[in-house]
Amino acid sequence: MGILLWIIFGALAGWIASIVMKTNSGQGTMMDIIMGIVGAVVGGYLMGLAGQPGVTGFNLYSLAVAVIGAIVVIYIGRMIRNR
Repeated sequence: MGILLWIIFGALAGWIASIVMKTNSGQGTMMDIIMGIVGAVVGGYLMGLAGQPGVTGFNLYSLAVAVIGAIVVIYIGRMIRNR
């Protein structure tokens, strides 16, 4: 049951990030999940560099960290594509 909750958490984080970055119509649910999961890893790493805890569990703080990370991933993806 825990893995299913983390997939839903990743999908939610990826979906929020895709709305913020205005890529919601171009991405599917699977890409939202991938962006959310990768975003959680990237967000956790960036927060670690800033001296803050990364993803700490299934809570609002961790969702914000995952969304920030997913936004960074989408931004980097855009920069690579537009190169």
